[in-house]
Amino acid sequence: MSSAMCRSATLANRFVCGNVLTDRLQSEASSSGRVELARFSARRAVPGVSCSQRNQSDGHVAHTSSGSVSSFGSLSSEEWWRKNTGSAGDSTGGLRATHHTQMDTMFPEHKSLLDWDNTADEWKEHAFHETPTSRGVHGGVPVFVMLPLDSVNINNTLKRRRALNASLLALKSAGVEGVMMDVWWGIVEKEGPRNYNWSAYRELIDMVRKHGLKVQAVMSFHQCGGNVGDSCNIPLPPWVLEEVQKNPDLAYTDKAGKRNAEYISLGADNVPALKGRTPVQCYADFMRSFRDNFKDLLGDVIIEIQCGMGPAGELRYPSYPESEGRWRFPGIGEFQCYDKYMLASLKANAQALGKPAWGHGGPCDAGNYNQWPDETGFFHRDGSWCSEYGQFFMEWYSEMILAHGERLLASASGIFKGTGAVISGKVAGIHWHYGTRSHAAELTAGYYNTRTRDGYATIAQMFAKYGVTLNFTCIEMRDYEQPSQASCSPEGLVRQVALATRRAGIPMAGENALPRFDSSAHEQIVRKSRLRMNEHGDCHEEYEPMAAFTFLRMCESLFHSENWKLFVPFVRHMEEGRTFQPWEEEHHRTETHVHATRPLVQEAASLMY
Repeated sequence: MSSAMCRSATLANRFVCGNVLTDRLQSEASSSGRVELARFSARRAVPGVSCSQRNQSDGHVAHTSSGSVSSFGSLSSEEWWRKNTGSAGDSTGGLRATHHTQMDTMFPEHKSLLDWDNTADEWKEHAFHETPTSRGVHGGVPVFVMLPLDSVNINNTLKRRRALNASLLALKSAGVEGVMMDVWWGIVEKEGPRNYNWSAYRELIDMVRKHGLKVQAVMSFHQCGGNVGDSCNIPLPPWVLEEVQKNPDLAYTDKAGKRNAEYISLGADNVPALKGRTPVQCYADFMRSFRDNFKDLLGDVIIEIQCGMGPAGELRYPSYPESEGRWRFPGIGEFQCYDKYMLASLKANAQALGKPAWGHGGPCDAGNYNQWPDETGFFHRDGSWCSEYGQFFMEWYSEMILAHGERLLASASGIFKGTGAVISGKVAGIHWHYGTRSHAAELTAGYYNTRTRDGYATIAQMFAKYGVTLNFTCIEMRDYEQPSQASCSPEGLVRQVALATRRAGIPMAGENALPRFDSSAHEQIVRKSRLRMNEHGDCHEEYEPMAAFTFLRMCESLFHSENWKLFVPFVRHMEEGRTFQPWEEEHHRTETHVHATRPLVQEAASLMY
């Protein structure tokens, strides 16, 4: 059996029990938002699953009491982390043991998901083979650092020049490869359609270049504000918002009719509603203008273009918006399919399948933003997510997001072809409720990933069609750090996505999901960056590591003395491609560096503040 066939079989053994096949979307939405019938009739039912078409057990009570739900529902993920992880001296072994005990008690069927180390060796992964363009299995992982979200402010001027200058000097001294910056649609094209102003970004990129650093440029077609970690407000261009005000269906809409204008609904991708252009044409024109204005730096200084594809730049629906208090971690979120363009597409697919009653909207029993899976009829253990109707709806909902991603990645790949810049796209790390059968939070975001279906394989295959790097978050997280009641497993999720990218033959890059400056997070990132992941967790086989890691984010806290002492050896371990060594071995070299650069780092911290 070939290595490719082995990989396919092994992934199927774990994530696609029953060999469920996903069919490709056959055509893109037309200007009316209709989608031709995808080949739903070719679906195969999941063996061993027997569900009614519509499970009406809306009153089903979760294993976790409502009191437990509210105790976590009132906290954001970052707040929960700060409240529950304690000091750096806490016993991680104790946390891990408690996590597994709680998970095995509450979700006994998930033990195999969360405890790979104790499972038998059922298969072997293929080893890495050198290619002329590879960095090799022992290559280092370049570290980039995200710049503040408002480095270029809403007035299209460079903010905190002195602070940026001092900070970039400090990053360069630590061995950082470069920086990631958001290039905001709402700033550059603010004055009117095709009226682009790149002056502030030219100044910023020139400053980065002078310090000998590289740039990852994010084409940010979303609003800043309303997502985890958003520290400023940068809306979509005013002329775009005017069109949304005239036609509210350009915004994502939930079942209650609440609109979300942080990103134009993908249902309107091909609707010429933005002053005669479609949203996809606007995105393409923006990227084309960026290419033309920075062609002298592409491939040399600007080495990566990350194509924004949704809220927070991620390929997903805005299913868990924090704005207006709609969602709080770890709620399941809601389906975003109620604007007229999405509904037109759903109706067309349902009618073509001969099931017109399925085309009137999303599942009626899917609950609300802050419920848990077992509190709903759709998402609970044997809910209607696994019925014939549930499969139809989730295939349509997820294929719409795949088609949207393909449109944008096809445009980006064509526009930047021959420039030397790598193209990447970002997928969200939705790790809460990962240990349940339905994976509810992933489903509402558009990732059709369940206990019986691998939803990330299809995403990776779509990325592979255009040779795009898959950027993934939550690399720093450990399972035992998360609230066990929410059945979180960031490590299992990272492993699944890593296997999907390996199988598809594309590079994987990473980010941390939350600001973390502790040695435990650094150690986890270094370990996972090597991508030595098979069915049972880390192993001794050699694979090419991550293409890059982007650290979130440059701020005053990064330059605090204790944090900086930990950050410097972290960058060196990544850069030199070493497995993680005890921090004490780096003590002398780090202390020498910190002492030599103390005035610079202190200046950066004070100016950032």
